[in-house]
Amino acid sequence: MVNLIADGKKITAAKGTMLLEALRASGIDIPTLCAHEAVTKSGACRLCVVEVKKGKRAKIVTSCLYPVEDGIIVETKNERVMNVRRLVMQLLMARCPESDVIRDLAAKIGVNPEPRFTPDTDKSKCILCRSCVRVCEEIVGVSAIGFSCRGSERTIGTPFNEDSAVCIGCGACVYVCPTNHITMETTHDKRKIWGRTFKMKTCDVCGRYFAPEDQLKFISKKTGVPMKELSVCTDCR
Repeated sequence: MVNLIADGKKITAAKGTMLLEALRASGIDIPTLCAHEAVTKSGACRLCVVEVKKGKRAKIVTSCLYPVEDGIIVETKNERVMNVRRLVMQLLMARCPESDVIRDLAAKIGVNPEPRFTPDTDKSKCILCRSCVRVCEEIVGVSAIGFSCRGSERTIGTPFNEDSAVCIGCGACVYVCPTNHITMETTHDKRKIWGRTFKMKTCDVCGRYFAPEDQLKFISKKTGVPMKELSVCTDCR
């Protein structure tokens, strides 16, 4: 076990635990957009920064990627930390001026709603956190989406922005997206996402549409479970 002090509070955490997890477990609120329990951490949004003092040195770190260390002193809300968070928040507000999630979080940490930087008009609500890419790759296992272009032109989507042949319409990317950038429309027998329309499967017991047929076929192929067993919704099992 590792012992540290955060905001004057003594904390004990298992060795290897990331600082963000340890701080939250002790009741200290740390803002973040990209840290999701379903995928590996990337430190993309930079909102979870804290100050770590080790001996005579103090540095700003992203808490989701920094493992706990014995004897460190952590400050989560001092002026240095809050200045970094406010700057990051202002940059995110300029990138995604349409995002209610970002505006609400900005208000929570005391950021002026008036834009400090010139707002973008072509980025929608995507903060390039890569959570959607990671869940598609690490959890679903199909890698249907990824980064395109570089610099200010960087975007996330399907290869060449064409219909993805490997997407199964599961919606996992929508679930982990922190800003509601990815849209998915499900209406009875159809689901639309990433430019494709998927046919939904009805439950063999209750007759309710509950999952894309492509998703069930993918699961059946990966696990060896017959389609007959997968054709029953969770409520009827």
